[in-house]
Amino acid sequence: MSEGSLMKIQIEDALYLKALELRDSEELLPLIEKNRAYLREWLPWLDMTRDIDEMIAFIDASIRQHAAGLGFQAGIWHQNQIVGVIGYHHLEWANHSTCIGYWISEQFQHRGIMTKSCRALVEYAFEEWHLNRIEIRCAIGNTRSRAIPERLGFKPEGLLNEAEWLYDHYVDHVVYGMLAKEWNVLRAAEKSGQAAAPTTTNFGTTHSST
Repeated sequence: MSEGSLMKIQIEDALYLKALELRDSEELLPLIEKNRAYLREWLPWLDMTRDIDEMIAFIDASIRQHAAGLGFQAGIWHQNQIVGVIGYHHLEWANHSTCIGYWISEQFQHRGIMTKSCRALVEYAFEEWHLNRIEIRCAIGNTRSRAIPERLGFKPEGLLNEAEWLYDHYVDHVVYGMLAKEWNVLRAAEKSGQAAAPTTTNFGTTHSST
């Protein structure tokens, strides 16, 4: 991991995260267009990202977020092509906490790319910024998105009723949380070859594994 004027996190030889640049709009917008119907099922911002100007505005806001020390939005690059986006929705220095959001092209689902990318941001937040808490919020019916924090050992902490307006209806959110001390315990268990125990909540039983 390295940090400078341009954030880049190398995950594997063919997989890395890089803070979005304005020039990425030329590849990112066609990726969104290709996946627009697929992404629209659960993401509320598709109607605000319809042309190159709106794409540039989003990336410009991301650059300003990074410059202000409030986190960053990164492209997920696999074999030198951008396949999705992941980042911190907000960074609360006063509370030592943040929230992670993400999406990936339908074509690159089920390859472990998003789990590895999310793990990298969790590790960065805890190890480099020394944060105490990370949240991931997912629509309760979005099983693909929910699988990411569950694989990483996040705990479902509660349900937010009608938390998000999704074009023509509200959706409930499940809030997943992870504390730095919990992350350290999970990683220690992982290194010793012990599996994390399943977590039982009002939302059912989720098996945490990496």
